[in-house]
This record gives sequence, C-alpha cells and structure tokens, in this order.
Amino acid sequence: MRLLRNNWFWNIILVLTLIICAMVLAMHFKNWIGTDDDGLKLRSGFYRVHVPYQELDSVLLVDRIPPMERINGFSALEKEKGIFREFKDSLTNKRVHVFVDNIGHQKIKLVYKDSVYIYLNLKDSVETIQLMNNLSAKIPNVE
Repeated sequence: MRLLRNNWFWNIILVLTLIICAMVLAMHFKNWIGTDDDGLKLRSGFYRVHVPYQELDSVLLVDRIPPMERINGFSALEKEKGIFREFKDSLTNKRVHVFVDNIGHQKIKLVYKDSVYIYLNLKDSVETIQLMNNLSAKIPNVE
C-alpha cells in the first residue's frame, strides 16, 4: 500500500492512459455514417471524409478490395480502416480511404471527383446494400 501512496502521480498517468486507449478503441469500433442534403459524411475514429453528392461519379458493390499499401490505419479481426495507396498508382500517391467493418461481406466502392476512391461497408450486409441503393439514387444525372 505504501508503494501506491508514494507514486500517486504515476498511478494517475496510468489510469488516464488506459482511459484514453479505451476511448480511441471505441471511436474506431464502427463506422459512423451521416447524411445530409449535400453529402455523405463518413467517420471512424480519426478518419473522416465528406463526399458531396454532386461530385459522386459511381457507386458499385465489390466483393474484394484490391491489393493496396497501407499509409496509415489498422486491421483488427474483420475490420480494415485507414488510408491506403493502390499498388498500381504508387507514382501519383493517390489515397484511398477504407472504412470496412466486415471484410468478409461485399463492400461499396464510391468514386467521386473523377478518381477518388472510398471502400466501405457496415457490419450488417443488409444495411450496406440499403446504403448503396440510397447513394445510387443520389448520383447526379449527366445530360
């Protein structure tokens, strides 16, 4: 007991560190998707993307994510999140955002601003398909 009383500063630092780590894990636990009148907002922890509907080019359902190099992010169990770079585009340094909650299910591939890619899915495959249908309806018609 005497050891705990003498090192109160380090005990507080240890408890704060554990609390911060638990909060960061909770922030990355799932994708937080919000929609408004002008676009789609994706958040997962530190990763955030806003996709305006007017700049949306295509919405596809794909089975697999192409091989990519991780710039930063993480993989844990069935989750894959972060910023990646495609191997075929390593010279242009084009970034691909990945928000995948279940790597085994189909993913939505969003293309916007002519060449920016986002891969995402939700834990429930039915919700993923509903999101894809909603996004498909928002693609502006080119006339």
